Amino acid sequence: MPEPPESIEASRSEKLRRIRDLGLDPWGGRFDNHEAIDAIRRKPHSHEDMPKVRAAGRIVQRRGMGKAYFIDIWDKTGRVQVMIGQKQVGEKGWALAQELDLGDLVGVDGKLGTTRTGELTIFADLVHFLAKSLLPHPDKWSGMQDTEYRLRHRYLDLIYNPDVLARSLKRTLIVRTCRRYLDDLGFREVETPTLQAVAGGAAARPFVTHHNALDIDLYLRIALELPLKRLLVGGMEKVYEIGRVFRNEGISPRHNPEFTMLELYQAYANYEVMMEVTEGMIVACVDALDGGRQLPYGETIVDFSPPWQRARYSDLFREHVGVAADDEAGVREAARKAGIESAGKHPDVLVHELFEARVEEHLVGPVFVYDYPASLCPLTKRRRDNPAIAERFELYIQKMELANAYTELNDPDLQEKTFRQQVAGLPEEESMARMDEDFVRALRYGMPPAGGMGMGIDRLVMLLTDARSIRDVILFPLLRPES
Repeated sequence: MPEPPESIEASRSEKLRRIRDLGLDPWGGRFDNHEAIDAIRRKPHSHEDMPKVRAAGRIVQRRGMGKAYFIDIWDKTGRVQVMIGQKQVGEKGWALAQELDLGDLVGVDGKLGTTRTGELTIFADLVHFLAKSLLPHPDKWSGMQDTEYRLRHRYLDLIYNPDVLARSLKRTLIVRTCRRYLDDLGFREVETPTLQAVAGGAAARPFVTHHNALDIDLYLRIALELPLKRLLVGGMEKVYEIGRVFRNEGISPRHNPEFTMLELYQAYANYEVMMEVTEGMIVACVDALDGGRQLPYGETIVDFSPPWQRARYSDLFREHVGVAADDEAGVREAARKAGIESAGKHPDVLVHELFEARVEEHLVGPVFVYDYPASLCPLTKRRRDNPAIAERFELYIQKMELANAYTELNDPDLQEKTFRQQVAGLPEEESMARMDEDFVRALRYGMPPAGGMGMGIDRLVMLLTDARSIRDVILFPLLRPES
């Protein structure tokens, strides 16, 4: 019968005391000149030529054999076996070896070689104690199969599930690549407020907070869009921001209330330019991962090789729904057959609900779906040859919407009109019922024609690292408090 956790913690606390009695600091300190374990593993060695190495890592396996202890230490690059021999490390080092537990952090000086069974091993001359783990770590994989446990103990998940750490490091590389790509195109990264007096830039429910000194309610931003467009007015012709946005809505495998958004805006461009920028940036991320341009996602392979497919919204609608998007009677009948309530809904709203229900499942992509019904796009410029169509695209990959882009609306009168239509009928106390008057005022000073694009970083990482859930690519997703 295993020991209760309280007994294990008490035993480890007693070991901490004995480490102090050896004259050692159980919380360690600076430890210079150690190498990554992966780099150590690649060093040439032989029985005649055993190079001196210095490593640091966490003990993830431990076993005793007479006058020697064998431990496996781990860092983010890999793991390696260490042999601690009684004769080799001396009296004090051997006494320390008795106090080592799974999860402790140690440094090792020794020689690199192989055991008689051929296992690569650091033969320790000196062991440095760097930090005590007072709580027991899971033994190998036990305890790490429960998803809830893993998410609440992400620090352990990173140690004992190699895929989680690898995916997290890939996320860092993907974000860095996006920045580098945009910087090389002449974009400039900026920071805009997270707390806003008016929640704008998207149709989403915000989180509300209160500023005590000013005695006003503020909102955590739901989008990056409107402050960035103000910068276009101010002469910053190519801008982007990568930042957290917050939406007080549901949680699902593709939605987290707090997520990371990339938004960029380019003066004197349009949505076709945004297609080029988006495609080039994502391909650069794929290339940075160095796994080729065909990447697995579930049971399928996604081919990111450009050029990507481009398909008109109305053509896809007719193909998969069976009626034209501007055939109101046909749309209402198709909605009835699909079980979609149509009473009181604008025809274009029904069109988009049918698009989500009947078309998105076919969008394996990568495919740019472009030219949306204008009534669905209050911030988007209309086509000159057909004002009922907005110059907008959404990028779909594996049936998931990844990016959303417009030729930006810069007509202040039309912008004010569409804003008022958007908030019409909402109760005054509704936080989404307020129009951003200052943004419309900024447009009246003159915003250049522009293209803009927004993309969810979390979903991009999901697609490029073969993750099924957004929680797999967010280090600390939102969870209910522990009971």
